[in-house]
Amino acid sequence: MAAVQVPLPADYVDRSPEELAERIRAAKAKLGDRLVILGHHYQRDEIIEHADFRGDSYKLAKDANLRPEAEFIVFCGVHFMAESADILTPDHVKVILPNLAAGCSMADMASIFQVRRAWKDIGTALGTTEGVIPVTYINSAANLKAFVGEHGGTVCTSTNAPTAVAWALEQGEKVLFFPDQHLGRNTGVRLGFDPDADMLVWDPFKPMGGHTPDEIQRAKFLLWKGHCSVHKRFSVAQIEAARESHPGVTVLVHPECELDVVRAADLNGSTEFILKSVENSAAGSTWAIGTEINLVSRLAKEHPDKTIFCLDPQICPCSTMYRIHPSFLAWTLENLAEGNLVNQVQVPEDVKVWSRVALQRMLTVWA
Repeated sequence: MAAVQVPLPADYVDRSPEELAERIRAAKAKLGDRLVILGHHYQRDEIIEHADFRGDSYKLAKDANLRPEAEFIVFCGVHFMAESADILTPDHVKVILPNLAAGCSMADMASIFQVRRAWKDIGTALGTTEGVIPVTYINSAANLKAFVGEHGGTVCTSTNAPTAVAWALEQGEKVLFFPDQHLGRNTGVRLGFDPDADMLVWDPFKPMGGHTPDEIQRAKFLLWKGHCSVHKRFSVAQIEAARESHPGVTVLVHPECELDVVRAADLNGSTEFILKSVENSAAGSTWAIGTEINLVSRLAKEHPDKTIFCLDPQICPCSTMYRIHPSFLAWTLENLAEGNLVNQVQVPEDVKVWSRVALQRMLTVWA
């Protein structure tokens, strides 16, 4: 797949939001059942209004299979999500990413070359990698999913991370968790492990991850030095301010937040957990939520009987999600409607094979 997004024609750049919305609707109608549009929760409302399904990355990858007659899946998310959809859908389905520049800063913090080097270093420190189980967050490139599939590991989501990590520790003695150190740490703590005694952070830019062989031997968790730029913004000070200004508030954060933030919150969980918690709460309840602003704002609009606000007063959009602008969606759909295939995301077949193994292993563990 080409990694560079071609510039949009001026005809798309200069159009008003209303004109773009109308063009998107017209192209979508022309494509009919041949098309499915998937919208991640973090997308702006101007994208979500056109989505056939909305959800988190894994839910959307599964939702793609609910329309078996579809020829095109336009994934309004980021690159690794489109890859997952390509891995999990039949070969005749073409997965499209409206803007190829929509990546993920967290996913980019772990490359296949860095992980292979870490694996070699771990083997050097321990004398073997047998007993080390790699676990990758679904927010990672397809070749990393393939790596864990080939090396006896599994993929996890923010929902099933405790189950996946517990399974991994049943298979071996240590877990190499990437690319998000915070989800790995919060998961280990949830399972009863000590973040200081049992965990170390693996820095891919330092020899042996920045540790001695003895330190690596003692650790139960090797946590990759990666993070989500959105969820890293939330702080204990913000939680304290929310409690002071809104007595009785329930603080709900994503487990990609730092450990002290998760500990200071009332609840923590995945995007879907956040949605269901708010949806099932009583009218008149107050929620301070630590996750991406588009989701929080949409929850506030959809639940006017509740007080819902973002923990970060400076607003915290996912900048890469924002690259899926309505102009890119209109350009993509109109090209497809005219018979021009653009921005297809294709995972190489050898990578698909081992990625499916890892994802299927996750499904088996989760079941």
